[in-house]
Amino acid sequence: MMPFLLLFNRQGKLRLQKWFIPTSEREKKKVIRDMVMLVLSRPQRTCNFVQWKDLKIVFKRYASLYFCAGVEDSDNELLALEVLHRYVELLDKYFGNVCELDIIFNFEKAYFILDEYLMGGEVLETSKFSVGLSMEQADILQETMEEYMSKPAY
Repeated sequence: MMPFLLLFNRQGKLRLQKWFIPTSEREKKKVIRDMVMLVLSRPQRTCNFVQWKDLKIVFKRYASLYFCAGVEDSDNELLALEVLHRYVELLDKYFGNVCELDIIFNFEKAYFILDEYLMGGEVLETSKFSVGLSMEQADILQETMEEYMSKPAY
């Protein structure tokens, strides 16, 4: 199980956070600060796995964003790295070569994709096609609602 997933840039600004276990705001801020410092301080060519407290931290840099996840000690680090990579693939499929600005300006879509892919820190749907189909349906629903709401109510 994955207790949290964080996305932050090279300057340490948090772009997306998902917590799969109940955590206080104070503890969240402390974990975020620790993760940013831990990951950004590591040299470029080092391992993507770090032991931190009772968790393993798995991270991967894609362009200017770091995707960072905490996993339990008994979990497979390579599988967690694959989960992060699949999430990036899903974002790429939806946004077309995702970048930091896509996450900033369309954070609700990034969260929706994450919610379609992961639930409770576990992989819910492995198929990129199924997640893409869910996103298409959600976009159609949103457009229909916007169109409906823009018509005058006589």
